[in-house]
Amino acid sequence: MKKIITRSIWILSLVSLFTDVASEMLYPIMPVYLKSIGFSIVLIGVLEGFVEAVAGISKGYFGQLSDHLKKRVPFIRLGYGFSAFAKPLLAVFTFPLWIFMVRTIERLGKGIRTSARDAFLSDQTTSHYKGQVFGFHRAMDTLGASIGPILALVFLLFYPGNYKWLFILSVIPGIIALSLTFILREKTNEAMVNSSTIHFFSFLSYWKRSGIQYKWIVLGLLLFALFNSSDAFILLSLKEVKGYTDSQMIGFYIFYNLVYALLSYPIGRLADKIGLHKMLLGGIFLFSIIYVCYGFASGVLFLLVLFFGYGLYASATEGISKALITNLCKKEDTGTAVGFYNSFLSVFTLLASSIGGLIWFLTSAKIMFMVSGMGAFLAFLFLLFAFKKFRVEAKPATP
Repeated sequence: MKKIITRSIWILSLVSLFTDVASEMLYPIMPVYLKSIGFSIVLIGVLEGFVEAVAGISKGYFGQLSDHLKKRVPFIRLGYGFSAFAKPLLAVFTFPLWIFMVRTIERLGKGIRTSARDAFLSDQTTSHYKGQVFGFHRAMDTLGASIGPILALVFLLFYPGNYKWLFILSVIPGIIALSLTFILREKTNEAMVNSSTIHFFSFLSYWKRSGIQYKWIVLGLLLFALFNSSDAFILLSLKEVKGYTDSQMIGFYIFYNLVYALLSYPIGRLADKIGLHKMLLGGIFLFSIIYVCYGFASGVLFLLVLFFGYGLYASATEGISKALITNLCKKEDTGTAVGFYNSFLSVFTLLASSIGGLIWFLTSAKIMFMVSGMGAFLAFLFLLFAFKKFRVEAKPATP
């Protein structure tokens, strides 16, 4: 029987797990910490979107560069290294310019590694098992995203409001993740070829030579991204609008991540059987329902149902969208194709987070969530049309 989850996939997934332990120790308290040092709702939205956009543009370049050099691991190693050592620096000073600079460096690490990492995962398998491989990686990644907030919750129970020490402690799992990258090995791929000299924005030219299916699916996913603002707003609304404490807010976030982690692999396997595109459509449709309902949500039980649904949505879209994109490009262009998408995804995240923060500021959180939900439904309809028009196969032929 073919071994689908290889040693390299395990190692890379563990790297992601420990990195997310470090990141998610901080993510739930990041908006609260930023508010405590003087950031407004709008500025939080701009910061979160800006750092993702900076990282995003670099995702395209480094993705193409990994194709050009036929290497994935050096980019993975360097990217995780940047992220590991930048996080504690957020606690050194509270000046807005310093926060912007360090947060940008930390996200640049993500930009360096993300496309090479996605291409590395794609290189390890075939089109028939992409859902499983990307789903397994997301499961491990998100397990780390569950452990991180638990550690943060325990810490804050003993030291409430002592956010700075969390930033310092996050370096420990970050160093473990970086150490694991040194036992990661490349998979030689003779089908990959060097291209001509590339520059920082040369990945943009990939759009011209990409297939029509790739173009339409990426456009639909970017339309969805335009209405999918930062999760920081969901967490902030729990505290600022619904009146939950820091510990309760983190508890909801842990629950969401546990659902996400537990469902990612089985949903990936199911997507390989029924079709990646069907699973993706179902996830986006679910997102639209959850966001419309979230603005009106009250009571712990209703919120738990919505957070369960949100975890289900994430497991049906995050890894699945990457798996689908890698099936719509030539193998030698995997890093470039994923990098192109990742780059524009981050730019649209900037727009979504900035617009979301502005809508909240000018109207209310309820209106912001409703707009996001209705916009996501438009993206669902667009992708439904695209999949039918270009007849994306329900599932790959049996291997």
